[in-house]
Amino acid sequence: VGQLKQLMLSIERFDHEIKSIYKQHNDRFIFDSLPGAGPQMAPRLLAAMGSNRERYQSSEEVQKYAGIAPVTERSGKKEWIHWRYSCTTFLRQTFVEWAGQSVRYSFWAKAYYEQQKSKGKPHNTIIRALAFKWIRILFRCWKTKTAYDESTYLEALKRKGSPLLKYAMESKF
Repeated sequence: VGQLKQLMLSIERFDHEIKSIYKQHNDRFIFDSLPGAGPQMAPRLLAAMGSNRERYQSSEEVQKYAGIAPVTERSGKKEWIHWRYSCTTFLRQTFVEWAGQSVRYSFWAKAYYEQQKSKGKPHNTIIRALAFKWIRILFRCWKTKTAYDESTYLEALKRKGSPLLKYAMESKF
């Protein structure tokens, strides 16, 4: 019991230190702007992306490194797709948890979730696909040092004639 108490105190000190360092970080505004990130996920997402903008050249690199991008294997005439086994599971978990939370706070994320659910997709598949999309958005915000703005993203979807917005307007979930 004494060891557990010491462990709990150490964890509490680490949590306090992480919050303190996060509050001082120059990129904090980007991660604070993400729907559903909140005080727990935002520092984890910042840690996932880091401060070195030369680390990743594309969002695909982040998706692969985090284990969100699926792996396609081919042999002869056969092809199979599976999730990435060689990855940092903490990062995968971070992006998946954030995607799940974003459904509650982002109009388009909820619309995407409902659209995929109506197609019969299972919850975990939808959330991983949503994480895949979010990483592209986060990468762009991170690379350009721009806070996420839902209205800007919705406007971009509208300009592209996204079927997601059509679905959202028709179903009025």
